[in-house]
Amino acid sequence: MEYVYWSLTILLLLIGLVGSVVPLLPGTTLIFVGALLHKLFLPGTLTSHAVVWIGVFWLFSIVADLACTLLGSRLLGGSKWGMTGAGGGALVGLFFSLPALILGAILGAFAAEKFVEKRSDTAALKSGVGAALGFLAGTVVRATCACAMIGLFAYSVLTIATATV
Repeated sequence: MEYVYWSLTILLLLIGLVGSVVPLLPGTTLIFVGALLHKLFLPGTLTSHAVVWIGVFWLFSIVADLACTLLGSRLLGGSKWGMTGAGGGALVGLFFSLPALILGAILGAFAAEKFVEKRSDTAALKSGVGAALGFLAGTVVRATCACAMIGLFAYSVLTIATATV
């Protein structure tokens, strides 16, 4: 049964790593759940401290991701409609490719700023670029946190394994 638990943990960690850069997959959440389940099913192979630190990185990734997206649009003059348009455009672009997702965020923010907020082309484009930059910054933060979480997990597991040998 131990192989099943290890397989589940590794699967969640790998899907979580992919999900940290692919939208709509809760990447760092899957990694955190994988660590929690691992600790629950195989308590002697992972320290509680590691689980707590993995949880801290998970919480940081959630807060930083939201902050990056909001600040990216806001810093370049975007409104709440621009952020909403960026989210909708990114959602549509998601079904095509990563470049389409980024372009969708820019075009969505631009359209919302231009047609709902009645802003000039320049102001609307700045908001779109800000939303895309915020999205990219959030992706970098999520991916970094995911790598740190997996690194903490591996370090903890390997430290315990070498201590028992």
